[in-house]
Amino acid sequence: MPELGINIDHVATVREARKTNEPDPVLAAALADLGGADGITFHLREDRRHIQDRDVQLLRETVTLPLNFELACEKNVVDIACQIRPYQATLVPERRAEVTTEGGLDVFGNRARIIEVIQQLHDAGIVVSLFLDPDEAQIEAGQEVGANAVELHTGAYAHAAARFDFQRELDILRTAAACVVDLGMVLHAGHGLTYHNVKPVAAIQHMGELNIGHSIIARSITTGLVQAVRDMKRLIERGAGLS
Repeated sequence: MPELGINIDHVATVREARKTNEPDPVLAAALADLGGADGITFHLREDRRHIQDRDVQLLRETVTLPLNFELACEKNVVDIACQIRPYQATLVPERRAEVTTEGGLDVFGNRARIIEVIQQLHDAGIVVSLFLDPDEAQIEAGQEVGANAVELHTGAYAHAAARFDFQRELDILRTAAACVVDLGMVLHAGHGLTYHNVKPVAAIQHMGELNIGHSIIARSITTGLVQAVRDMKRLIERGAGLS
């Protein structure tokens, strides 16, 4: 059965919208652990739009689950990853204008830098995964540059599933997954996976890990809202001397 990595970036996104101290992604990681998560994923972006350096340090100090540190090949962030030494680092593309990661890493266009970063991470004892589109040429290039794992970008499948026309994209994922495994790398997948579309991806042979964030964080807001309102009402009543 695939392991589940919980991406806590969106907890930090809500916090940073007000530049306050809540909700705390570090606390969210602890709660995810209680819920049965197998790992914690976070993306320290160059622009620090959500996860902050403080979060990374506290996650390393407090989380007992394996940490999956997503990052671009930017020197400052790579250096932080090597200092923190998470279990795994996942190299992703990054553009300041994007809302979220929009596609897989271009191994061909960044080969020299990716090789350099992978070597630096390996020297620090970190397993390296590459976030790639389900494209066999990119996957083969990923194996050539020394990646231990590939996380298949499931965005196209997720968008197709929402239109009830996902079989073609699912077949593409299955073919790419077989390529990853045949080349001796560990198979991961993520991006846009939800409670409605995750099962066919989880069923792909040799799937080792699914990284999911937005859908789980969104669900947690709605499933926990009733109790959150009740707690606030109770405090207001007590403050007004009504209970």
